[in-house]
Amino acid sequence: MARPYRSVLYIPAANARAMDKARDLPADAIIFDLEDAVSPEQKSAAREGLGQALAQDYGPRARILRINALATEWGRDDALACAGALAGLVDAVLIPKVDGPADLDAVAELIPDTALWAMMETPLGMLNAGAIAAHPRLQGMVMGTNDLAKDLGTRFRADRLPMMAGLGLCLLAARAHGVTIVDGVFNAFKDEDGLRAECEQGRDMGFDGKTLIHPAQLAIANAAFAPTEVEIALARRQIEAFDQATAQGKGVAVVDGRIVENLHVATARATLDRADAIAAMAQ
Repeated sequence: MARPYRSVLYIPAANARAMDKARDLPADAIIFDLEDAVSPEQKSAAREGLGQALAQDYGPRARILRINALATEWGRDDALACAGALAGLVDAVLIPKVDGPADLDAVAELIPDTALWAMMETPLGMLNAGAIAAHPRLQGMVMGTNDLAKDLGTRFRADRLPMMAGLGLCLLAARAHGVTIVDGVFNAFKDEDGLRAECEQGRDMGFDGKTLIHPAQLAIANAAFAPTEVEIALARRQIEAFDQATAQGKGVAVVDGRIVENLHVATARATLDRADAIAAMAQ
């Protein structure tokens, strides 16, 4: 049963109170951020204090640590900490501004065991998405739409049309190589309608979930990226109808006036597996 990643919440690694509070939030995963959310003068102290925070019980929530890029003065120490003092305390290490597989190789040499995730936020990263997703250590991709928009020079549009090429390339790469992929953040955290619309768009596109910047966004993301009761009921009816058709020597079934073939049954089973995994998170 695959772990759900409907809601992936960024938490500044310098904010002890926020990290403690996150243990009780209904997030599927938490990104403890040493990069953008931590000022330069706080980065070393934040790294040193992470051990105590990460040793706390976060239940079923995935613990992901976003380190600074190796090109910065803090990146190497971040990576070495993941292989040393923080070893075993995080489920994955998130690498910023991944342009290609070489960026993953460099971190993999310093962190031999922990799963790697890639921030997909540069034009070169979009063009190399397939090679990045194929890396043997990579298990997840996170869209960094703010940085991508900056590099592309786009204007904000609610439909995210300027983002579609990059989002699509990364989705194709992730699905081709069986990698988890979560959508970028929605900045206007008080705009519930805007967040809901963007979550629905991301779900329709095929993302596994959405990165979030505020706990108030969790409920909307969790609902948007979970199968609805209608979808669950339909999945069960499709499986049942197809099983009956197969028992009668038929290759297809009909549910609600629509053909149901093997591929639809595979999607139905994935829907039920996802619902089961989400239910297990709540236990």
